[in-house]
Amino acid sequence: MKQKTRMIPMLIIALSLIAAATARTTQPAAAQQSGKGSTREHIPPSDWPAYGRDPGGSRYAPIAEINRENVNDLKVAWSYRTGASEVKAASANNAAFEATPILVDGALFLSTPYSRVISLDPATGGERWTFDPQINLERRYSEMTSRGVSAWPGPDQPLSRETRRIFVATIDARLIALDAASGKPVSGFGDNGEVDLTRDVRLVERGNYQVTSPPAIIGDIVVVGSAIGDNRGVELERGVVRAFNARTGKMIWSWDPIPNNPRDKARRTWAGESAERTGAANAWSIISADPALGLVYVPTSSPSPDYYGGERLGDNRYANSVVALRAATGEVVWHFQVVHHDLWDYDVASQPLLLDVKGKPAVAIGTKMGMIFVLDRRTGKPIFPVLERRVPASDVPGEKAAATQPFPILPRPLVPHTLKTDDIFGISDEDRKSCREQLAALRNEGIYTPPSLKGTLAIPGNVGGLNWSGMSIDPVRGLLFANTNHLPAVVRLIPRAEFEEMRRSGEANRMRGEFARQTGTPYAMYREILRGPSGAPCAPPPWGRLSAVDLKTGELKWQVPLGRVPQLALLPKSVEWGSPNLGGSLVTAGGLVFIAASMDTKLKAFDAETGSEVWTGDLPASAQSAPMTYTAAGKQFVVVCAGGHGKLGSKMGDFVVAFSR
Repeated sequence: MKQKTRMIPMLIIALSLIAAATARTTQPAAAQQSGKGSTREHIPPSDWPAYGRDPGGSRYAPIAEINRENVNDLKVAWSYRTGASEVKAASANNAAFEATPILVDGALFLSTPYSRVISLDPATGGERWTFDPQINLERRYSEMTSRGVSAWPGPDQPLSRETRRIFVATIDARLIALDAASGKPVSGFGDNGEVDLTRDVRLVERGNYQVTSPPAIIGDIVVVGSAIGDNRGVELERGVVRAFNARTGKMIWSWDPIPNNPRDKARRTWAGESAERTGAANAWSIISADPALGLVYVPTSSPSPDYYGGERLGDNRYANSVVALRAATGEVVWHFQVVHHDLWDYDVASQPLLLDVKGKPAVAIGTKMGMIFVLDRRTGKPIFPVLERRVPASDVPGEKAAATQPFPILPRPLVPHTLKTDDIFGISDEDRKSCREQLAALRNEGIYTPPSLKGTLAIPGNVGGLNWSGMSIDPVRGLLFANTNHLPAVVRLIPRAEFEEMRRSGEANRMRGEFARQTGTPYAMYREILRGPSGAPCAPPPWGRLSAVDLKTGELKWQVPLGRVPQLALLPKSVEWGSPNLGGSLVTAGGLVFIAASMDTKLKAFDAETGSEVWTGDLPASAQSAPMTYTAAGKQFVVVCAGGHGKLGSKMGDFVVAFSR
């Protein structure tokens, strides 16, 4: 999906069917900088002032009070309830508490699935203020989540005489500036504190045009993308990225990932007038910034619709890419496309991670394909080599798949790219028999096998590989951490007349997966996770993993199962199977990687060097979010939002939980 996980409803069905069937401290803080060009240099060690802690999304904290020797002393320090569980909303079943709080000026700030903003005391969890943007909750939204808020001035600027502002971009597409001390809208920003983001985007359906990720802050500029409900049709909303003056709310520039200018070389990769007609290619994930270079790094999604590209033939450059824009002007400095002419919903879902590799300022791009591209962030040139390899052709009338796709030589893929009959998994003989029969009936030539009329195995599925969970980095050890999913899917294109007959007869209602109309094309689409009669995935576990990559060599250092599926907890070996997961990791100078993300109600700590699980903390709900850490009142705290995920089917709640020693 342009937003992320339309396949997740199928996962709920699958898992409900399953249920029915069955250390030490490290170097001192002075040594814990990533080197020249770091985006972390101006951040006090105790703070967490941006979604990924710094503008480049490292998710690394140079504090080590909690370490491998004492992590077992962690206990709940405080817990706060946002009240989101009591909210009555038309899309409440889709709600997901995905926020990572930020800490700046001695206060915590976070957002709920309904874009309500809350400020807390970081030492006690006491509420300081709340702000309700008055979302129309009777309207249906394709996504009901907010991953957090942003602070201005940002980490690259001292506060000086400016009044701190907290920016939230809402699920009904508004950009709102709040006074950090009081939580009141800043009257001098936009129209009484807010800017309407639905203007000039070719709005089709309000509930399908949203913002779910925090804005990027660079200097006095606020940069915001959008989340667009996908697969509805060809002519959807435009995925424009816009920059606003942080003081006034005046728009500075607007950039459309689908190039309209005939002089733009990327425009030539969109056949005919398709660049005028198609939509999306939006940036729904987190945008990174490099204040030293004056660049923002925009992760873009696939153009509309996802699974049939006959109305947008060509490579579709700028879509499915990371695009470096000049922050002052919106000018394209360079771009790198991870998928040509996407037919698999392989958005760039992860925040581009800024780091240093081989003495160069770099950006790492994690992908739904489970591949990581490491580029020079000044030029976009690969640091680890990338090869174009031939991939299967389409056999669908009107479609023309790209002949080649880019593959990084290193790091190697973190998830499998093939599934053969001998690989099939099942929790019973019936499962295994059914899975083998299903697989035999599909077009199955590995990764990038195009969607077909008979049905295609999409491996990885559109949930990933990596999703918005992203990556984290330990710059001292030179290790990059990523959590992934292994859930291959079945994708089938359905001729329009056949689809309409399926709707009239009710056959579509009896299917286990998801239909999408893809209006304006000859084909509707059907997809579901490949699974047996019990609902268990046919792919061999682990279905969720946490991996560490050595950035000095590009090689995989370790890989371990991540989490457990609660419905399978009583089955032998289920601890080795991992869990579907959404939510990122946190790395500390204490040699620990903290992550929740999985369907169980646990926050886990892993040894950064070995991948050994060294601590587990109980949560009142599952946490499909990324944790953060800071120091307050002389102690280090690890905080995570535990509210569950409606589409994933994990345990719901509305808790913010802090652990300390």
